[in-house]
Amino acid sequence: MLQFFRPSLFLLIFLVVYNSANAQFKQTGRWKALVALGFNYPTTDGFVAGTYAQSINFPTVNLGIQHMFKKEYGLRLDYGFNRLKNDNGSPEFKINYSRVNAQFVFDLTDNLGFVPRRMRTILHAGPGYSFTKPLGNLGGKGQSYFNLLGGFELHYAINEKVSLFTDIAYIYGLTSLEDYKPPLDGLGAFNGSVFNVTLGLAISLSGCQYCD
Repeated sequence: MLQFFRPSLFLLIFLVVYNSANAQFKQTGRWKALVALGFNYPTTDGFVAGTYAQSINFPTVNLGIQHMFKKEYGLRLDYGFNRLKNDNGSPEFKINYSRVNAQFVFDLTDNLGFVPRRMRTILHAGPGYSFTKPLGNLGGKGQSYFNLLGGFELHYAINEKVSLFTDIAYIYGLTSLEDYKPPLDGLGAFNGSVFNVTLGLAISLSGCQYCD
């Protein structure tokens, strides 16, 4: 009798361990990496008088890591880089604008009801910190200041692990030109807000885009 139950016991233990490990593996599908490339438009109030950037500046690069606590909401930490360049009629300049943001992510797809199965609609927003650095022979030093970011993403699932998405975001600089200390010498840096439009990939780090 013992010889009969022993294989059954081993099989039962195997199934329990396998199902537990499989469930834990699926949980890790809550993690995503996001990579996006696009263009930006900086607001004119972030430059000294008589200086302004092109309407479309390239490149904008965003890199992020995201964790969904539930299907509807999660958190994201991301880094963004923008290059700003003068428009015709403005003194020549190039400026690097970088930021780091911690954001709350909300998937409102199920609340809308009419979104196709492969598509997701995402809102994201949160505080961060911006860094600007003038290039070449520009006068003035780089600046840094707090920001607030808000954006809207539309995702299309290519397969279980990868989705293509577009993101429209606004990074509001919690600063003004009067905050420069010492005062700007020449063109200096940029001290304002930026619109970003990017196209990228959201990659599940294991298993699937989201598993309960």
